[in-house]
Amino acid sequence: MTNLPYYHVDAFADRPFTGNQAAVMPLESWLDDDVLQAIAEENNFAETAFYLPDAGADADYELRWFTPTEEVALCGHATLASGHIVLSQQPERQQVTFHTRKASILTVIRDGDGYALGLPAYPPAPRAMPDIVALVGGSPAETLSYNGDYHVLSYNHADDVAALKPDLKALAALGNAQFICTAPGKDSDVMSRVFVPGGGVDEDSVTGSAHAVLTPYWAGQLGRDSFTAYQASQRGGYVNCRLDGDRAWLGGTCVTVVEGLFRL
Repeated sequence: MTNLPYYHVDAFADRPFTGNQAAVMPLESWLDDDVLQAIAEENNFAETAFYLPDAGADADYELRWFTPTEEVALCGHATLASGHIVLSQQPERQQVTFHTRKASILTVIRDGDGYALGLPAYPPAPRAMPDIVALVGGSPAETLSYNGDYHVLSYNHADDVAALKPDLKALAALGNAQFICTAPGKDSDVMSRVFVPGGGVDEDSVTGSAHAVLTPYWAGQLGRDSFTAYQASQRGGYVNCRLDGDRAWLGGTCVTVVEGLFRL
């Protein structure tokens, strides 16, 4: 039997039971992909993050993310959670870098009482998507997409987004894409809800990668590079967003709620 370190972290959260849950599991070497996937299925969080020291000189660690059903190309909240674990254990560090397979180098830095996560900015472009609108519901004022993987439906009012009851089964049949529904916020500059049923997550709690899309979009809409965002899921969470060139910097805090061993 092998014992693996295990951390359960609430990311983009200032107290337990809010934000987005992630399992963080440091490794000494990569396990077989089917084992990593089985661990993520067992954890049954939106994401399980695995990291180990990077053998190259580009970054401090290698990082991969798995939903209960598949490996993903980018995950923000589990990267923030991984940075939280590293920086909590190494208080002399001011930042940590992660080499990823499809999202290049990602950075987590200390930022006041929390952290800031640097992701690539994904600016969406206008795109008509009447079939998706019919499945999501409501009457968005604008629809946009990035790379066919991130679909943004922008509504006029926060209540319009809060009232949505999308056809999750039909959306899942469209593949592992994010359906990002957003509007001006009430107690924040903007708000959103994010659905990823094709990736095994019907409604995500707080989605870092979605804010890599929302940051350039809302920076353009608001006419400024920084703003506050709230993801209005059942757990809910706040994200401080800042656009810096081709990077979206997302600020937030994390709470470690469980620390133990995963017996394999």
